[in-house]
Amino acid sequence: MAVDGTTDNSKSEQLTNDLQIVHDSMLDGLGQLADYFGFSSVMGQLFGTLLLSAEPLSLDDMTSRLGMSKASVSTNMRSLERMGMVRQVWVRGGSGRRKYYQAETDFWQIFSNILSGRELRDVERALAVMEENRQRISGTIDDLPYDEQLLARLYLDRIAQIQALFRFAQLIINSVLNQVKSIDVSNVSGVELQ
Repeated sequence: MAVDGTTDNSKSEQLTNDLQIVHDSMLDGLGQLADYFGFSSVMGQLFGTLLLSAEPLSLDDMTSRLGMSKASVSTNMRSLERMGMVRQVWVRGGSGRRKYYQAETDFWQIFSNILSGRELRDVERALAVMEENRQRISGTIDDLPYDEQLLARLYLDRIAQIQALFRFAQLIINSVLNQVKSIDVSNVSGVELQ
């Protein structure tokens, strides 16, 4: 019996319960975070499962641990792999047909991959659509009736405002990516915001 009156067995059970609570909370939180940023919550849970695993896991392992269909796990793992958040690894003694995965733990690399991939691509796509629309209106504005010309000028003004915002976002994303490339973030242990 321990000094505080508990048995070593009950302390061990409490630690196991605490670890399970933290594990479940992390998977839930990462699922919500993924959903918040427009990704599948399953992707967040899969990433969390790999992140909190001491060894690489197969698709079957993740299917079993999360109670999801293998098709869903496989589809979402391919997305995570494309984003550079997980990678396929070789496991000694593992089945030759099974694929095993590990989570990427360089979070700055993940951040850079997401910004340079999806976010920057989305901003560039939005700018291209706005530019097409601006040109379409600009090319026909003089042929429109007067009241429609007024509306077209309003559209052009609003499009220009949105384009400025998206160009600023593009500048910020590129600046962040260039900064991350040029500094060694491995020694960053915390950030203080004031």
